Amino acid sequence: MSLFVIHPLADDARDDARLNSVLQDALYGAERREFTDMTALPDLRGQRLLFAVALGEYGVNAAYAHLLRLLRMEPSMLEGCTAALIVDGASELYTKSFAAELGLAANLAGSALIGRPLVEATGSLNNFRVQAKLLGTDLMGAYCAAARELVERLSAARPPKKGKPELLALHASSYHTSNTMQLWGAVKERLGESCAITEIGLRNGAVSDCSGCPYTACLHFGEKGRCFYGGLIQDEVWPAVRRCDAAVLLCPNYNDALSANLTAFINRLTGLFRQTRFYDKALFAIIVSGYSGGDIVARQVISAMNMNKSFHLPPRFAMIETANDPGEALALNGIEERLDAFAARLRQYISDIE
Repeated sequence: MSLFVIHPLADDARDDARLNSVLQDALYGAERREFTDMTALPDLRGQRLLFAVALGEYGVNAAYAHLLRLLRMEPSMLEGCTAALIVDGASELYTKSFAAELGLAANLAGSALIGRPLVEATGSLNNFRVQAKLLGTDLMGAYCAAARELVERLSAARPPKKGKPELLALHASSYHTSNTMQLWGAVKERLGESCAITEIGLRNGAVSDCSGCPYTACLHFGEKGRCFYGGLIQDEVWPAVRRCDAAVLLCPNYNDALSANLTAFINRLTGLFRQTRFYDKALFAIIVSGYSGGDIVARQVISAMNMNKSFHLPPRFAMIETANDPGEALALNGIEERLDAFAARLRQYISDIE
């Protein structure tokens, strides 16, 4: 299958020069079609998509704004697609926040994202210093190598096929008062016996946050399946992550951010990530905000778990709702239909595992 390269041209052609060089190298010999006019895109459904965007010094690309509007206007525009992203910046800022915004928009429009779908380049390329050292090359060489590897993984991506599916649900809330947990309970009822579910609570001081051990110490303990700080993360969460085929994060919006305990889980997952990747594990989320901001939390989940920790993102990975008072979520207009649809997406993923 050929790649569709979606390349909204930068406002200043000079900002596209480095990205064009990287694309020429990464796509050498690959069958692809490139589209630079965001007002004349073909039917993209069912395609492999490589979004390639150069940002100017101020993190703005006007042509991309038109693409973003299309993605948000047409919720089935990318139905059946699988995508990855290359974001090239002219400063040290904006690349990751831009990628998370584009990733969420594409996902809500029906596209899956492969695990670690992002290659981002800051203006200085200093974010490639470690890779350059490991590869014995310069910063530009490391950037090109990362782009080539991304194109290879995107081209080869296939839905994972496994045995009896296992679903891991992680939360830090109370069933009695949490709208997030009540929605999860309704989803779990709809799943029935279609999968084995492991549910782990991270409340009441059960999880210590990562204290930032030196890389060598973290690697040493991770290779042994352990963490220096032990506890629930090492004894229950890591084994459950290894076993699962998909994970569901249950995410109430706390001050426009993930809760402290879920953040600690993600931080502590680094020790396990040192010795394994999670490309074959899908990620879902239920996100509930009291007033607004669910998209902010969804982008945080994408950044941390998909773009960093390598879980792949099925289409429309998150159920995003707004509810404040206890029990309000289950009384929202149309909630039964949205619960049915979210559970169906989970079942569809499960049914794809043979």
